[in-house]
Amino acid sequence: MANDQAYSERMRRARFAVLSILGLSIAVFAVIAALAVINEGAGKFVSTLESINPLYYVLALASVMLSTAVGFPKWDMFVRKLGIHIPWQQNFAVYQSMFSMDITPGRWGRAVVAYTLNRITGMRFGKTFPAVVADILTDFLGFIAVALVTAFLVRSFTLISVVISVLLLIPFFFIYVRAPYEWVKRRVGNWRRLRGIFKTADMYFRSSRSLDAGAYAYAMLFTIPAVLLSGLALYFVILSFGINLDPGAMPTILFIYTSSLLIGMVTGIPGTLGVTDAAMLGYLIAFLGSDGVTFGVASAIVIFFRIASMWFTEGVSTSFLMYTMKYWNIRR
Repeated sequence: MANDQAYSERMRRARFAVLSILGLSIAVFAVIAALAVINEGAGKFVSTLESINPLYYVLALASVMLSTAVGFPKWDMFVRKLGIHIPWQQNFAVYQSMFSMDITPGRWGRAVVAYTLNRITGMRFGKTFPAVVADILTDFLGFIAVALVTAFLVRSFTLISVVISVLLLIPFFFIYVRAPYEWVKRRVGNWRRLRGIFKTADMYFRSSRSLDAGAYAYAMLFTIPAVLLSGLALYFVILSFGINLDPGAMPTILFIYTSSLLIGMVTGIPGTLGVTDAAMLGYLIAFLGSDGVTFGVASAIVIFFRIASMWFTEGVSTSFLMYTMKYWNIRR
C-alpha cells in the first residue's frame, strides 16, 4: 500500500513539473508570436505559419528522434562497464526515458534512470549514477566541440562560446575530482544526517573508476553525430518555411543551434525557456537575414523547432518513462 502511495506521489510530481514547464513554454511561444505580429502584422505572420512544408517538418522530427537513438550505444557501453547487465531492449527503454528529464536544469533530472536501474537490478544508486553523469558530460562535450568549431568557421562569438563552455564544465570538476569531496567529508563526514549521502558518494567515486578515458573517447563517436542530427533538424525546419539554403550553410546552422542552446544551459532555467528561444531568434536574423529570414520567419522557425526538439522528444520519452515506471514497484 505504501509503495502504491509513493508511486502515485512521484507520478503526481512528475506530471506537475512537466505541465508547469509546458505552460511556461507555451507562454514563451505566445510572446514570440506576439512580437512577430507587432513587427510584421498578423496577416503576414499567419501566412508564414501556413506556408510550412509538412515533408521537411517530418524530416526534422525524424532527425530529432534519430539523434536520441544514435546515442544508445554509448549509454549501453557505460552501463556494461559499470557491471550492470540487462537485456538491450529493456536498457533501450530506460535510456529513452531519460530524455523526459531534459527540461530540468543541466539535464540532471536524468538521474531518474539511475533509480530505475536500481529497481530493475537491485544495484545501489551510487553504483548506477556514474552512467548518468558520463552521458550528460559527453553530451556537453559534444555540444561544446561543435559550438567551438562552428564559431571558428563562422568567425563569430568564439570567445563567448569558450567562456560559456568553461562555465558549464565547472560542475563536472567537483563530480569527477575527488579532492574537494574529501575536503568536505573530513569536516562534516561525522554528521549523522549526512552519513548516508557520504556513503552513496563513496560508492559513486569507486564506481566511476570503471569508466576510463577510452570509454569517453568511444562515447564521442556517437555524441558528435547526435549533435549534428539535431542541427540537421533545425536545417529542415528552416527549409520547411521556404528558406532555400544549400548544405554549405550547415556550419552556420550548427553554430546557431549549439550556441543558442549553450546560452540557455548556462542560465540553469528549466528547459532553457526563453533564453535559448531569444538567442536562436537573434542568431537566425543576424546570420540568415540576407537569405530572407525576417523577424516573423525566424519566430516561426524557433517555435516549430522548439516543439520538435523539446516537446516532441519530451512526449516520446515520457511514454518510455511511464513504461519503465512499472519497475519502480519492484520490491528490493
